Amino acid sequence: MHPFRTAAVIGKFARREDTGQLSELARFLAARGLSVLVERHTHECLADDTLEPADFERIGREADIAIVVGGDGTLLTVARELAPHGVPLVGVNRGRLGFTTDIAMGDMLPALEQILDGKYTAEERTLLQAGLSRKGDTLLHTLAFNDVVASRGVQGGMIEFRVTVDAEFAYELRADGLIIATPTGSTAYALSSGGPIVHPSVAGLLLVPVSPHTLSNRPIVVGNGSRVEVILLHSTRGSIYFDGRDHHELLAGDHLTVTTAPARARLLHPDGYSYFRTLREKLGWSGSPQPGA
Repeated sequence: MHPFRTAAVIGKFARREDTGQLSELARFLAARGLSVLVERHTHECLADDTLEPADFERIGREADIAIVVGGDGTLLTVARELAPHGVPLVGVNRGRLGFTTDIAMGDMLPALEQILDGKYTAEERTLLQAGLSRKGDTLLHTLAFNDVVASRGVQGGMIEFRVTVDAEFAYELRADGLIIATPTGSTAYALSSGGPIVHPSVAGLLLVPVSPHTLSNRPIVVGNGSRVEVILLHSTRGSIYFDGRDHHELLAGDHLTVTTAPARARLLHPDGYSYFRTLREKLGWSGSPQPGA
């Protein structure tokens, strides 16, 4: 059982009046004897000066656990910040789907009671490490939890890529874009583009074309240690998106390199968590498990 001593509280709220449950969460953690740090942007939404604000750097140094209250997008952002520090994350869902934020708001305190008592399932999730270079100069390095997407951006036509895997030519692709996703990201943009659902325990990266010109360009899963390189061809412009948010312009000749990141996101789920139950609930699959299953 992990001796949790310091907990971080992180949430996304549009209005201050929506933050009552967050203050309740902080009081609950303090009553359990934990030191509580509130992420500084979250703190700005709270009308409680007794709580201590902290940036992600401090949270990474001091927190034993981080409770993320929001949607999947909020957890993606937090995972990118805290995975390099090894801070385990608990996701409480205030969004729509909740594939990774699997605890319902109404179950928040009972579920956290279990987790703080050591009754949880720990799970590690792959992150991507992406780099963009132009004419030999490195423009950026960043992490992604769900996916890295090279797309046509705002232009009307398709764009063309040359794709290599471990320096071996794979194909040239004419399409609206290319998604490079983790197994976690297989239930996000990759799924809506025809990609497979990949269990988080599978060690691999998904390459999913978006509306390819040639229908034989199909999704493929490559090895977890693979180095995927995407080169934008011809005099076109595009965009790169990391987890659907941070983006950067993509010009002809640019090299996008994506590999598995050394850091992994660690998620904690209450006892009884089931990935397949999550799929059934979120995707509307029919049927129910047999008694005792």
